[in-house]
Amino acid sequence: MNASEDSRPAVSGSADPASGEERSGGARGSVGSRRRQRMPLWLDTLVTMAVALVIAVLVKTFLIQPFYIPSASMNPTLLTNDKILVSKLSPGVFDLQRGDVIVFEDPDDWIPGDATENPTPRVRVMMLLSMVGLAPDPSQDHLVKRLIGTSGDHIVCEEQGGALEVNGTPLEEPYINPQTPACQAAFDVTVPEGKVWVMGDNRYASADSAWHETQGDGGFVDESDITGRAEVIFWPTSSWDRLNDGRETFADVPETP
Repeated sequence: MNASEDSRPAVSGSADPASGEERSGGARGSVGSRRRQRMPLWLDTLVTMAVALVIAVLVKTFLIQPFYIPSASMNPTLLTNDKILVSKLSPGVFDLQRGDVIVFEDPDDWIPGDATENPTPRVRVMMLLSMVGLAPDPSQDHLVKRLIGTSGDHIVCEEQGGALEVNGTPLEEPYINPQTPACQAAFDVTVPEGKVWVMGDNRYASADSAWHETQGDGGFVDESDITGRAEVIFWPTSSWDRLNDGRETFADVPETP
């Protein structure tokens, strides 16, 4: 028994659990390794900012984009200087419908001038922020109107001051300026394939499809020029509201004749 115990090999002092040398040395090595792997604060901040910038650009490109309202053409739905968020999933992932408030690129010089031609310092800052979706685009090369007709729709205003008809159905439009009628001029059009017909809610103060048609300029907008569907007013906070009140107006309108 004693001989057996005496024949056991001696335990190295470096491996002795009671010595603590190996554990403390291993701990120092682990901490040192972690310190070597940690990025400097400035580099960590730079990487974080770069990732946030990429995410902001992707969101602006594929999901949502802010715009501001420069005129009274959409009163009372949208007031001058209101800021809105526009979903870029429509058209595309989700279909647009009659009654939607949409934003589209200027189809044919509907907007005179460009605020970015001789930009002020404030406009320069907004231009930079708008590139990543952190501010509305100050160039004013987009318009916001209500979608009234899509490809094949027959849209009629029989007389100035009358009601608007789509595919033979007269519309009751609660969203337009109550102080003026629905039609500022008489017209009778059928929307061509790949085009849409848009009108401002403030009909007598809107250079929209109807106005340009009566001026002989052509009032149709290419579907490819549509940026997206306006979803919400996000500024000022006192005007916060969803922009989803137009589709019910067209509920009884039949499909294209």
